[in-house]
Amino acid sequence: MRTWLKQYRILKSLTQEETAKKSKISRSYYTHIEKGTKTPTVPVAKSIAETLDFEWLIFFDSQCSFKEHNETK
Repeated sequence: MRTWLKQYRILKSLTQEETAKKSKISRSYYTHIEKGTKTPTVPVAKSIAETLDFEWLIFFDSQCSFKEHNETK
């Protein structure tokens, strides 16, 4: 599970549905991404990152935690 992604979403006070809509993807696809069962494409990663205000490359750094990411921002 990408707990860091859920934490960003919660910080923005968004539901999975709202995040998906703003990112122009389906809620089910977003849910899979947040659970870690699917990896987003680069365009989707960029869209979600823009919606939740974080660096999109974090999707491709499997060892990065929410805390570590915020320390580098």
